[in-house]
Amino acid sequence: MSMEGDRNYTSASMFVLLGLSDGKEWQLVLFPIFLGIYLMTLVWNLGLIILIRVDSHLHTPMYFFLSFLSFLDICYSSSTSPRMLSDFLKDEKTISFTACATQYFVGCWMGQAECCLLAAMAYDRYVAIGRPLQYPAIMAPGLCQKMVAGAYGSGFLSSLVQTVPSFHLHFCGPNIILNFFCDIIQIISLSCTNPFIIHMIIFLVAFFTGFGSFLFILLSYGFIAVSILKLSSAKGSAKAFNTCASHLAVVTIFYGTGLFMYLNPSSSHSKNQNKGLSVFYVILIPMLNPLIYSLRNKEIKEALKRVVKRTTHLSH
Repeated sequence: MSMEGDRNYTSASMFVLLGLSDGKEWQLVLFPIFLGIYLMTLVWNLGLIILIRVDSHLHTPMYFFLSFLSFLDICYSSSTSPRMLSDFLKDEKTISFTACATQYFVGCWMGQAECCLLAAMAYDRYVAIGRPLQYPAIMAPGLCQKMVAGAYGSGFLSSLVQTVPSFHLHFCGPNIILNFFCDIIQIISLSCTNPFIIHMIIFLVAFFTGFGSFLFILLSYGFIAVSILKLSSAKGSAKAFNTCASHLAVVTIFYGTGLFMYLNPSSSHSKNQNKGLSVFYVILIPMLNPLIYSLRNKEIKEALKRVVKRTTHLSH
């Protein structure tokens, strides 16, 4: 079938997003809730980025990575939340083919980059605990910048490899997506082309980028555990563990939800369960990440106090 023939299918020009609820009343209730979540995501992540930039005590590799993680969360949430919020106020929740492809590309890019960045942060924690004397030399600014660039670059290439072939499929039938964003699994299922090759591409990319990063994180924490066991004092062991607690919590939530979403067959979940998992993974996690790091981190709390004190002093 030629590409010219594909363009004759009117269903390929747009998709219909069913959203979180069919009822107009529920949509009006959900709108302020998710608007508040999105604004909180922006405020917490942007505030964390600014705090890390202005406080010199936070100019360390760990917080350098954290600032870029916050930027990823802002972009990841912004790839879906504004569209979802606008759809709450619309009767027809249509999205163009190009807009759908763009939304998926950006979301996939940020998600894959986050996998790689979490792996870089795990390595940083290993060096800090396992090789503390060499830490400043190993985690030099140049290496940290290369690791961030590598995470963003890997995410970009991974997303590109998945997006281009997925949206070059032939769409000649139903165009209804049972979610509030362009879920690639559902989009592929709407195609009238045999999706075997696309499924293999997505699986291989997810395996090398997602599972590869996860395996690297597990190995890093294995070495961290060995290093902690070698510490003679209980106080030193507790302090070492506390430096990893926030990162470990973020990794557990991020990968735990992702694995539950994509490894279980879609038929084993109801439509509402799939939407609930999607809300948690796409909407709530970008808001939770900065909260986890802020609420459990003494250095961030102290930095915030210093900035507030400095600002108050200047105002007087």
